Formats: sequence, C-alpha cells, structure tokens
Amino acid sequence: MYVAVKGGERAIDNAHAWLAEERRGDLNVAELSVSQIREQLSLAVNRVMAEGSLYDPDLAALAIKQARGDMIEAIFLIRAYRTTLPRFGASAPVETEAMACDRRISATFKDAPGGQVLGPTFDYTHRLLDFALAADGEVPNIAKGEARTEPTPHITDFLNKEGLIQTEATSEDVPGDLTRAPLELPANRPLRLQALTRGDEGFVLSMAYSTQRGYARNHAFVGELRIGKVSVEMEIPELGFAIEIGEVELTECETVNQFQGSKTEPPQFTRGYGLVFGQSERKSISMALVDRALRWEELGEDNLGAPAQDEEFVLYHSDNIQATGFLEHIKLPHYVDFQSELELIRKLRREALENANPIQEAAE
Repeated sequence: MYVAVKGGERAIDNAHAWLAEERRGDLNVAELSVSQIREQLSLAVNRVMAEGSLYDPDLAALAIKQARGDMIEAIFLIRAYRTTLPRFGASAPVETEAMACDRRISATFKDAPGGQVLGPTFDYTHRLLDFALAADGEVPNIAKGEARTEPTPHITDFLNKEGLIQTEATSEDVPGDLTRAPLELPANRPLRLQALTRGDEGFVLSMAYSTQRGYARNHAFVGELRIGKVSVEMEIPELGFAIEIGEVELTECETVNQFQGSKTEPPQFTRGYGLVFGQSERKSISMALVDRALRWEELGEDNLGAPAQDEEFVLYHSDNIQATGFLEHIKLPHYVDFQSELELIRKLRREALENANPIQEAAE
C-alpha cells in the first residue's frame, strides 16, 4: 500500500470515484450504451472476446465501456469474469465447412471452388476520413449481401487431392485447456494455437511480420480466409447424441507455404492455421503465419534462430494480461528493494573512491 498517500482508504475511494467520472465524460453528451458498443464497435468487441476467451458480445461491450476503451483492461475484466462461471462440459469440434460465410476469399486461386465472397472489408477503402460520420442523422439504407448458406469446402482440400499439401495429423486425445491449466513447454500444436488465439493481436502481428521479412523464411499465401457463423453442438450423455446449443461467428485462415522438403518430409506445401472469435482477419492471418513458423521441428526444418521459431519466447510473451500484470506491478511500492539498492550503490561508490585515493596520492 502507498501508506504515505494522503487520506489512505478515503483517497482510494476518491480515486475510484474520479475514475468513474472520467469514464462518463461530459454529462451534456449522451452516455454510450452497451448495445451501441456491441453493434457499432463490433471489431473491438470481437478482439475482447477472442483474447478474453469468452464468447459473449454483450459482456465484451460492457467491459469496453467500463474500461474506457482500454482493450487490455477490458480483456482482463472478461477473463476475471470467466473464472466465476461454472463449467458444464465441452462442445464438439465445430465444422467450419458448414459455415454460413459472410466473407470467403482465396489469394491462391482466382476461380476458387465454391466461389469468392468479398463480404464486409476495409481492403478496398481509400483510408480517408469520412466526415459524414461526424454528422448526427439517419444512416442511409445500404444493400446488404446474403451469407452463403450451403456448405463451403476448404480450398486446401482440393490441393490435397493431388497430394501437394501435407496431410494434417489427427488425434483422438482431448486437447489441454489453457483457461484451466498453466502452459507447459514443450507445448503441442493444439496448446500453441490456443495461446496464439488468446495472444495480444499486436504481438502476434509483429511476430508474423518478422517471418515475412526473412526471420524464419516463411513465405506464405492465404489459401483461404473465411468469416461466418457456425453451429456449436454439445454431447448430452442422457440423450446419447449431440444437440445444437447456439452459434458463434468465427474467422478462419489457412495459409499455404512452400516447403522444399527435409530429411523426414517430401517437397510439398505445408499449412499454417488461425481461428479466432468474430471478424478478426488480421489476427487470424498473423496466427497462421506464426503457427507455421513454430512447426519447424515437426517438419524437420532448421532452426534459424528467428524469434517466431522460439516457442518459449512466443508463447510466454504473447499473453497481454500476464505482460500487463508484470509490467504494471512496478508501479506498486518497492521501498525496501530500492533502499537496499540505494545502500549498495552508496557502498560501491565509497569503495571506488577509497581505492582511487591511494593511486592519486602515489601519483602526486
């Protein structure tokens, strides 16, 4: 505690009240509602859900409001709330082939099997401020495309028919759960993917960018990027079969990487994979690039010493909540630690001065 702070607990209460006042802002401006945040700041909501490991747009919007727009603080609030929830069981793996795609593109095939769906994207905007948005008024009616409802096969499956892409290994083992058990190294691929999807978007993006600049020689193509809603099913023991309990919006990315072969694998294409809550294109692509870089050992590649190939470095530093906690704890009182270092520096300076005096006297 800051025992010397004026007012003690009363000061802390006042600090909380001041924080609430700052959050609310000018009382002459209408307060931002949770529903407005959920509907109009949906990409921020998606990030909080993904890195908070909890799919609930309303709670994510509430956390953003409470945190005054501080995304990491909002993610912290969601993770803390998640720990209070009961766990009833685990859902079955979602079938992304059955996704109702709002957006589905491929950078590897012009005529992608199943067609390309441009969907809602910033890719072709001019990045100019739209001052019309600053004007209060009715939003004009905009024609909205329909999501694909028929099953959309994965493009990499067509490559696999020719045996040109590595077949992914399957396992019946239940993957570990990072929300319930701490990360241990070496981590298998399911745990690595969990850590990346929960990881800080900026950090994962930086790691992905480093692979493109030559650190790990990871030249990738976006085989497919798709966004849409998928059904979530859960096995009910009393019924003996799975029932649909809801649906979630996901972004899935599969990258196709050239691979010249190794001592254990033939020349072929390999994959990177990313799957994130909501519309999170940048995060899912970044995740796929880093996932591929971390697979160097299983593919028999050389470790080039690149940061993105270092499992411990990537996974232990990607979690923004852990990073924030460790970083911000230095704001707390460290009086005793500092006093001990202060005394050590004073002692070393005295010793250095005493050792210098005989030399100076001899020189004179």
